[in-house]
Amino acid sequence: MIKFLDLKSQYSQIKVEVDAAIHNVIEKATFIGGEQIKQLEKDFASYQDANYCIGVANGTDALEIAIEALGLPNNSEIIVPANSFVASSEAVTRAGHKVVFCDCDPHNYTIDLKSVVSVLTKNTRAVIAVHLYGHPCDMDGLKEIADEHGLFIIEDCAQAHGAEYKGTRVGAIGTIGAFSFYPGKNLGAYGDGGAILTNSSELATKCRMIANHGRIEKYNHQFEGRNSRLDNLQAAILNVKLKYLDNWTNKRIEIADFYLSSLLGVKEISLPKREEWAKQVYHVFVIRTKLRDELANYLNEHGIQTGVHYPIALPKLEAYNYLKQDCSTYFAYNNDAELLSLPMGEHLTKEDAWQVANAIKAFFE
Repeated sequence: MIKFLDLKSQYSQIKVEVDAAIHNVIEKATFIGGEQIKQLEKDFASYQDANYCIGVANGTDALEIAIEALGLPNNSEIIVPANSFVASSEAVTRAGHKVVFCDCDPHNYTIDLKSVVSVLTKNTRAVIAVHLYGHPCDMDGLKEIADEHGLFIIEDCAQAHGAEYKGTRVGAIGTIGAFSFYPGKNLGAYGDGGAILTNSSELATKCRMIANHGRIEKYNHQFEGRNSRLDNLQAAILNVKLKYLDNWTNKRIEIADFYLSSLLGVKEISLPKREEWAKQVYHVFVIRTKLRDELANYLNEHGIQTGVHYPIALPKLEAYNYLKQDCSTYFAYNNDAELLSLPMGEHLTKEDAWQVANAIKAFFE
């Protein structure tokens, strides 16, 4: 079986260090707060080219808190790409604002700039730039739009740890960024976790207070916040894994390059494009084919696991029927049934990738 993801294999590589880190936290009984969190916030901010990092309970909280910290008027419109996980749009609504969907680029699957412009209104206050599948958005293009229309840019970096736009890592290129440390992410904890990044000291303080019951000092609550903490145990694990992230990323890129070269001549599939200005970290490697389900079944029968990201475009979800936004012409709306994610991760060998590519080619022969 060629696994889609293999977290057990990853753990076996770093078992001694991880076990020691966990033991250290338990021995000191510093489960909430502590040096491991401070270290992670410092190191992850530096790694992502940001001034500030705030650890929170999960990636969805990171988005919600980031949006709340911006202090937008109630029911502001925030633009979200139609091809993403529901957290990208869910966070907007739960923060008291209105989701407006735009399309995604048909080649790299990130936010489509022309579509963003087409849905702008006088009520638009922000855009969520989802660095989907580990590919960064066109941040210069988004900044031009944001500057012209007075918009905030919220970076959804849940799949983009270490991804770079023109040599700068994502997360603090826009106004504020949100990360997830869900176990299956490129940098994943052994439970839920998330982080907020920004270069603004004001936003960093506001986010930290929102995540900690509206306070900086104990019992001195300046406003009502929430409880959203990254615990010290998860931070300790992430501190170990962060040291290996570059090597793991390079392995993902190596496997992706092999897929791209090996599958180039298969006319029945569309391969993803990596823009020349992008360092894509390949959280997933997505192809498109009209025979998606048939190919997935064939690969599974031949011992190859696959995934789908995402099978239903966000505007199609029952959760968003109330918006009554017509997205029927969107690429994302009309191609969600063609998306197929191939095995991807540092657990794969070139032999594994060769078997995947050969199986795909055999299916279409």
